[in-house]
Amino acid sequence: MRPTAKFSISFGLVTIPVAAYNATDTSASVSFVRIHTADGGRVRNQPVCSLEGVEVSPDEIGRGYRPHDADVVVPLSDEDLDALPLPTAKTLTILAFVAGGDIDPLQMGKGYYLATDSPAAAKPYVLLREAMERHERVGLGKIALHGRETLAMIRPMGDALVMQVLLWPHQIRPMDGVLPEREVEVHPNEVAAAETLMDSFGELSEEDLHDHYREALDELVSAKLAHREPEFDTGEEQPSGGQVMDLMAALQDSVRAAKRSRGEDEGDEGRAAAKRPAKKAAAKTSTGSGTKTATKSGTKSGAKTASGAATKSAAKKSTAAQSATKKTAAKTTAKKKTAGRGSRRAG
Repeated sequence: MRPTAKFSISFGLVTIPVAAYNATDTSASVSFVRIHTADGGRVRNQPVCSLEGVEVSPDEIGRGYRPHDADVVVPLSDEDLDALPLPTAKTLTILAFVAGGDIDPLQMGKGYYLATDSPAAAKPYVLLREAMERHERVGLGKIALHGRETLAMIRPMGDALVMQVLLWPHQIRPMDGVLPEREVEVHPNEVAAAETLMDSFGELSEEDLHDHYREALDELVSAKLAHREPEFDTGEEQPSGGQVMDLMAALQDSVRAAKRSRGEDEGDEGRAAAKRPAKKAAAKTSTGSGTKTATKSGTKSGAKTASGAATKSAAKKSTAAQSATKKTAAKTTAKKKTAGRGSRRAG
């Protein structure tokens, strides 16, 4: 692998000569060529001079710059560009160390592996990497690559340093017209259901990080060359992208679908759900039985209590009646004695 650029990292008074290597390979992605549909011939972009209308060879093509306030193109040679007072042309000067989370992912551009470009660079290289790793910081600086100055981020990655090209803040477009036109209210139970769905996704697998589109395209091309029908592995049926009418139902269905896709046993959940009503029924039966027993017991106890009270009351009434009878008999006897004595006196 050949380096795409060589420069130095300036870390205070420490200079680290490095070579930058492309960290990504865009050639592995799917790309198409333009063809003439009538005969299948390639349609190429030919460099043509707009004034003469003739094709221009690569060694006759140079650079030009058109100012914003003028309709003219100014030719610029390599010597002109090399003469610019640009300190970042050969040096990446670190301007600050910040937390990696402070970098907007929208600014992330192409990545490069940085390797030492001389034996003397090994120790400061390792020192910078370990210091950023322990301090949990990334370095921000500016560097001129391919004739343009750009922001760059230096960060540790394993045993190496990686440089990520960053867009300038003014290159990030505003969000005008992106947000919903009206305010949307989300209920806490909907947020909880969405979090449950997020947890149900699980970890990424090797199969998830696979370019199935490229495989399907290769099969299509092979089938056309062999004059046969392509054989596609369709896999699981993908859900349709219709309008969501019931958000909570869609979230719950999504959780179940995610569990099925991972091959999780849904029988456990069903059995657990079946056990819950059974437990409730048992609790109701137990409660009802206890109530009936208590009612019967209370009825018997109450009957006994009422019977005893009635017996005691009858006994009291009988005693009172006997006492009254005795008193009446005593009065009658006394009257008779008094009458007898009166008769004897009169005689």
